[in-house]
Amino acid sequence: MIRVQYFARYREALGLDGEQLNWEPTFSRVDALRHFLLARGGVWELMAEPNLMCARNQELCSLDEPLEDGDEVAFFPTVTGG
Repeated sequence: MIRVQYFARYREALGLDGEQLNWEPTFSRVDALRHFLLARGGVWELMAEPNLMCARNQELCSLDEPLEDGDEVAFFPTVTGG
């Protein structure tokens, strides 16, 4: 099982805080999981944003980060301030 969390405007746009997905061997990296979500189409296309940030098990990571069954993945937009 993979637990996926959505934060900030991603949560607002998708209308959910997170979800649990059954583990699939195709989820070998965060980017593979992202592409799975993108394939849903519609509002999910926001996951294609070039500056999307992600974390694996509450640690910032790149889209190339390997995944394992039981991991938690969070997606959130870049935070800026001034």
